[in-house]
Amino acid sequence: MPVSPNQGSTGGGDAVTLTGSHFTGTIGVRYGSRQAAGFTVVSDTTTATITPSGYGAVPVSVTTPGGTGVVGTFYYLPAPAFRLVPPPAGPLAGGNAVILTGLGLYTTSEVRFGTRAAEFTVDSDGQLTVTVPAAASAGPVTVTVRTRGGIAGGVTYIYLGPPSITVVTLDSGAVDGGNLVVVTGTGFSYTTSVAFGGTPAISYRIASDTEIDAVVPAGALGSADVSVTTLGGTTIASGAYTYLGRFAVLGGQSVTNTGPSSVTGDLGVSPGVSITGFPPGQVNGTIHTTDANALQAQADLIATYDKAAAQIPTASISGDLGGLTLTPGVYNAASSIGLTGTLTLDAQGDRNADWIFQIGSTLTTATASRVLLTNGATARNVIWLIGSSATVGTATAFAGRILAQTSITLTTGATVNGQALARDGSVTLDTNGITRPW
Repeated sequence: MPVSPNQGSTGGGDAVTLTGSHFTGTIGVRYGSRQAAGFTVVSDTTTATITPSGYGAVPVSVTTPGGTGVVGTFYYLPAPAFRLVPPPAGPLAGGNAVILTGLGLYTTSEVRFGTRAAEFTVDSDGQLTVTVPAAASAGPVTVTVRTRGGIAGGVTYIYLGPPSITVVTLDSGAVDGGNLVVVTGTGFSYTTSVAFGGTPAISYRIASDTEIDAVVPAGALGSADVSVTTLGGTTIASGAYTYLGRFAVLGGQSVTNTGPSSVTGDLGVSPGVSITGFPPGQVNGTIHTTDANALQAQADLIATYDKAAAQIPTASISGDLGGLTLTPGVYNAASSIGLTGTLTLDAQGDRNADWIFQIGSTLTTATASRVLLTNGATARNVIWLIGSSATVGTATAFAGRILAQTSITLTTGATVNGQALARDGSVTLDTNGITRPW
């Protein structure tokens, strides 16, 4: 090629070699109408030149004492321009492919992410496919592209560290899913998926780099891992969410009702077959009589009961709980417990705080007693583990999940923000309101 290379920047300054004959004594080299920025006669057949600024395709001419001759053509190329096709971020390890689109990319000789060179493929004058190099630390870097037309930059790529999960609030809900939870952590801006127990969330919204609002999918009873995947990687919070049963009332032998009780949630019995008093009682859910759902609910009840019973107590209780304020913990009573007046459960601002009451024998509440939930406490996180039977007194406002070994009796006008679940015996209702707390 008589002009090599025959392309360069409009700003000039490129080294170009001219090949021909009779160059000895050269007194001038022009690129179009402009004098070369510099030239050196290497031999009679070779002259080294530096291009001036210019535009478009121009003839290259050499002047000697013997005259002027055109050696060839030089093409001035405009500086490249490009943008990074989203997403403009990726992991520290690199290795992911990104697409640069723009103009003047055909003669690309170098692509850099910060100071690190990247491998690339020229797809066309308007596109490069680039493999992102690894980086030492997270943060933004400038992407630059060098071509024969010049250098272009000003495009930012962000190296991301893996995300982290701090807490899931609320951290439990029914196996049906459909409830909204807030996942708090770091590095969420480029989230691509959220999953509960390996099942993708029904939907999610990136509220900020530290918060994701997700709608929980249906799942299996028990604890489930919560995972968040971003362009920077995946983090898994083991057992961060718990799937709870859908039943508000469950009896082992029977469920009996008198008066216009209202049950929000499913109601069932297993292995017994007797459910009476509905109507006049109303169930805002499904009634299960010794079907597969009731059988599974009893199995789940037993598993939950045994797990709660195995927890190591953090404090002992005895006598009557009225007038006490208890912070989260595992409370153990060797025998029976009473409640006269108000028991306050104080979560101290932690909506995931939980209480387990391990009661060796019976639980009995007096008329118009109540369990008061304060400072973020929720009924779904309170378990009353009853070694024999529970009796909730007239007009008592009770809160928590009652898991009784034998039977549960709700006397006239008592309400339960929670569950009434009996393993071996019956649940007896009388003009009550029971609301499953999720």
